[in-house]
This record gives sequence, structure tokens and C-alpha cells, in this order.
Amino acid sequence: MIRNLTNRIIVIVLILIVALWIDFSKKANIINPVNDETLLTRDLTPRLGLDLQGGLQVLLEADVAEGTKIDSAQMEIAREIVQQRTDALGVNENNIQVAGESRIVGEFPGLEDTESVLATIQQTGLLEFVDTGDFAPEAGSTILTDYNNTTPPAEGETVYHTVMTGAQLETVGVSQNGVSYQIDFSLKSEGAKIFGDHTSANIGKQLTIVLDKEVISSPSINSAITGGQGTITGGFTSESANAFAVQLRYGSLPVPLKIVETRIIGPTLGADSLDKSLMAGLIGMAIVALFMIIYYRMPGVVAVVSILIYAAVAFAVFKWFHFTLTLPGIAGFLLSTGAALDANILIFERMKEELRNGRNLTQAIDQGWTRAWSSIRDSNLSTIITSIILFWFGSTFGATIVKGFSVTLALGVLISLFTAIYVTRTLLVVFLKSFKFDDNLERWFGI
Repeated sequence: MIRNLTNRIIVIVLILIVALWIDFSKKANIINPVNDETLLTRDLTPRLGLDLQGGLQVLLEADVAEGTKIDSAQMEIAREIVQQRTDALGVNENNIQVAGESRIVGEFPGLEDTESVLATIQQTGLLEFVDTGDFAPEAGSTILTDYNNTTPPAEGETVYHTVMTGAQLETVGVSQNGVSYQIDFSLKSEGAKIFGDHTSANIGKQLTIVLDKEVISSPSINSAITGGQGTITGGFTSESANAFAVQLRYGSLPVPLKIVETRIIGPTLGADSLDKSLMAGLIGMAIVALFMIIYYRMPGVVAVVSILIYAAVAFAVFKWFHFTLTLPGIAGFLLSTGAALDANILIFERMKEELRNGRNLTQAIDQGWTRAWSSIRDSNLSTIITSIILFWFGSTFGATIVKGFSVTLALGVLISLFTAIYVTRTLLVVFLKSFKFDDNLERWFGI
């Protein structure tokens, strides 16, 4: 028999109360009762994946010559930069990951402004301060520079010298000057010295500002700039200035990227998929609950209550830790529900065997649990190992469907272990203490 039954009941009730509070709340505000200070604020809105709320999926590929070897570290840096750029644009819940050796998959659930995101993530963002002497190229024109340039100039073309690149930028911000917008920047110590030396020696000359070989502006050096701060002007609008600042703030991509494929999923299709998934899940749960009650009688009722507690706790975990729910993820969750039921079935079958062998109810529950535990442990452990392998596969090859499925499956299995080990056994003992079943075991336990 279970020791400290009252403590176990209190723990289960507290966990259930917290889980239900999270499940039915959209926002959590935890306040210190002593001084009314807010200790924690957390958004509890369920996060839906691309396939459930619509949005944009884009496949990017390294735009390099065929046969060029790409370092995996470069692709990971590129992924981080794309992630930072889209985060800075206000694109929430985006998922950027490397797929294979030279591709990046980006998913943006609920995204509406697709054009600005595509333009931002594709830019390499290479900023150059170029010495163009007495010549002031027009904004929007393309020029060749000697920075990392292996293409020989065509006849009549001139290659200008790159004084400094955007790698020397310390901070980048946007400010408004009258009706126009400008980029304010400060330089690192090394960049400040380079900038100061060049402007001191080239007063009256042009210093052309180039982004990805395209001229942004070509101001004249009116005086030496030795403070390590400067301003970029170029007829920016609010949107273009912020997009430009994002590209500079998060550095240049180590490899250029090109868009291979884009796929836009409408919100109507996503909502329809969600509705059908929920309906299928409810129907499945109802059928399973009916079977458990008819076949196992009282233990079946315990199993249904245990599964409902499992579902409440699992959904609360998904909401609190901001796991993104996708259609495959919901499938993994429903599959883990089967694992939770499987643990209950193993316990109940062992109980029925013990009752048939003449054990009393207390002995049958204890022995049933003891003998079922090894099977429950091994089956759930094998599922968790499989989930880890699937997660690795999804992360390595950019298979977000597989990754979402593995995460929800593993979490569901872990929570189902808690309900099987802690909740089901406790509820069985509570029922045993509350009712007398010895007179009619066949009716109450289906033996």
C-alpha cells in the first residue's frame, strides 16, 4: 500500500490546479503579495505552427559556384544572422534551421509582410566605406571594390579602394532629420582610428558608402572625423532605414543566399487543419474512454480520469514553455496519449491476474504495479530513444515536421510516466479506500 497517501493527493491536486490555470489563461501575472510588485509576466497564448495558422515557408541555398566547399560553421553563422534579422523586424515565432550542407529552411507562422522579410534575409549586408577620390557615384549604381573581389574589372571599369567594412561597426541606430531618416553609427576602437586617419588625410574627397556593391550615398569629407561616430544619409524612408539598420546591426552573411522556393499557406487552410485535428482527437479519446470503462470497469474510470489529468498537464507544459504546436506535433501528442493508456492497461491486466489467483485487492494493486513496471519502463524508454533519433534527424536535415513530432511525443511520454507512476496508482488506492468491492469483483473489475 502507498505511504503518505494524503501528501500524494495534495501534490496531484496542486499540479492539476496550476495546469488548469495555465490552460485557461492567456497571460500570467505573478505578483508579490507583500508589495504588489510584479514578479513574472508571461504570455500563455498557444503558439501554432505554420501549418495551423498559415504563413510563409522559404528555402534558402548558398549562392556559390558549383563545387565550392561550404563550412558547416559558416552555415550556422548565416542561420543565426537570418534569425536575428527577422526577429528584429518583429517577426515572431519564426523557425530558422540549417538543412543539409548548403540550405536553410525558414518558417514564419502568421506572417503578412512577406516581401520585406525575403529582402532582408537574402541581403548579404556587406557594408563598405570606399575611397572614390573626386568621383561621386550616383545612389543606386553598382561599383566594384577591392574587398574580397576576385573578378577582374572589365575594360573601362575602375576598382575603388575599400577603406573599412561594416565589421568595424559598434552600434547602429535610426534617427529622423526633419522629414528624412538617417543611419547613426559608432565604430570600434580600431575602426575609429582607420576612419579618423582616412578622413584627416582626404578632406574634400568623396567617401562612398556601399552596401552589397550598391552605392547608398557618396558624401564629401568636409572635416576629419576622429570621434568614431558618423551618419549615413541617402533618402531613406522609415521602413528602408530600419531594414538597412537591421542588416548592418547583425553583420554580413558569411555566404550569399538565394531563394530556392517559397510556399505561402493561407490561414483558412491552417484553421481547417486545426479544427479537423481537434475533432479527430476528441472522437478518438471518446472511443478509447468508452472502451476502457466497459472493459476494465472501475479501473477504466480511474484510467480516464488519469488521462484527463495527463492532457491538462501536457497542454500546460506546451503553453508555459512556448512549444510551437504543429499538425505533426498534435499527432505526436495523441500518440503519447496511447502510451499513457498502454501503461494503465499493463497495470490493470496484472491486477486482474493477481485477483484471479486469489489475491485481495490491496495485494493485487501492489503486485500488479510491481510486475507491470519493467514493461512500462522499457516501452517508454524505447519511445524516448526513438524521439531523440527523430529530433536529431529533423534538426540535421531541416525536417521540421519530424522535429515537431518528436518533441511532442517525447514530452508526452515523460508526462505519461508521471501519470502512470504517480496519479493512476494513487487514484486506485483512493477508490479502494472509498468503496467496498470484495463482494462483487467481477462487476467492478471485469474478471
